[in-house]
Amino acid sequence: MSKHALETMSVSSFKRVPAAMRETKAHIYFPAKCRTFTATARLQLSMERDSQAVKKASTYCQNLVRNYDSPSYTLAHFVPPHMLPAYFAIRAFNIELARIPDVVSMPQIGAMRMQFWRDTINKTFELTPPMEPVAILLASYLNQGYKLNKSWFQRIISARDRKLTHPGFTSMTELESYAESTYSTLLYLSLSALPLNSLTMDHLASHIGKAAGIAAVMRGVPLLAFPPPPNQHSNNPPGLGLPASRDKQGAITLPLDIMSQCGVREEDIFRNGSDAEGLRDATFAVATRASDHLITARTMLKNIRESRDPGHEFEHLNDEGHEHSRYDADGSSSADKSRQEVEQGFGLVMGPAVSTQLWLDRLQKVDFDIFDASLRQVEWKLPFVAWLRRRRGQL
Repeated sequence: MSKHALETMSVSSFKRVPAAMRETKAHIYFPAKCRTFTATARLQLSMERDSQAVKKASTYCQNLVRNYDSPSYTLAHFVPPHMLPAYFAIRAFNIELARIPDVVSMPQIGAMRMQFWRDTINKTFELTPPMEPVAILLASYLNQGYKLNKSWFQRIISARDRKLTHPGFTSMTELESYAESTYSTLLYLSLSALPLNSLTMDHLASHIGKAAGIAAVMRGVPLLAFPPPPNQHSNNPPGLGLPASRDKQGAITLPLDIMSQCGVREEDIFRNGSDAEGLRDATFAVATRASDHLITARTMLKNIRESRDPGHEFEHLNDEGHEHSRYDADGSSSADKSRQEVEQGFGLVMGPAVSTQLWLDRLQKVDFDIFDASLRQVEWKLPFVAWLRRRRGQL
């Protein structure tokens, strides 16, 4: 039979092939094994905490945090052991998003990666995660009965996505909003993973997260202004990488309104670096806002422990995800409840507050020279200071 005849033979003609011929030459007409797409890998994925897949995912996330966010890795010592998987998964999730601009060559590809993470979070909350370590570890935690807020993950993705093409900030208000949508929201997620749903702790986390977010943006100023070579930049987290190179002009991420008030011009920064006129004044102004948020958090903490009002209302009280009761079911007072919540979640918010304060102290020591290389070194004092602050109950 000709090749053309085989290609055009109808289904019914195959049925009329003699049995003997089918038995002796079946391999001519039908392949011995058909390869088809299956869901075998997903069916074999176990989300039990002690499963091999979850253990591998946990190791991956821990290594990612250790390599790209060493303060968070160090501060994991102050996190309750039962929620460490969620803690590392949440922090690894943030790192994966933060590194997207470093590992993609075009904004369009970065947008595709952001959409991948949106889809991944949706599937994770359906307990059908893709073969992605962060998703597997989060799904495993959810599978144990813990609750997390999906909208907070999506909020972080959206905030990061908006900065792919426009990394700068027009105003200090915009920078604070970005810090709230990223670093404060990371703390909300960590508290909910404890689990601890508390307006008081969310209020503290909001200020501490804003301080941490502002400091993180400031640490990244040298690398974003003078990006290192592409093959090296992707291996260096913001603020902890290679010295800035002036071979390529990047973006200045200090708020434009602060720069204008201090008489700073972007051209001067690209031309003169740390010697740009007014740059240290602008850096001081931005750093002061971060410090103010930490001072506010400390004042709130003191008031709560003395059974007084925190001092001001939580400005994000009506935002999605903060629908928590101010009273216990047994009718105990708001003040009593707040003190209990502070003690329960203190370790989660204390760490970022201490880490941020230590970096701001170092910035002050170099007279607010944002390009000083010492600011990109690992803070060796962090574990000791954090241990002392935790013992004393201080932020």
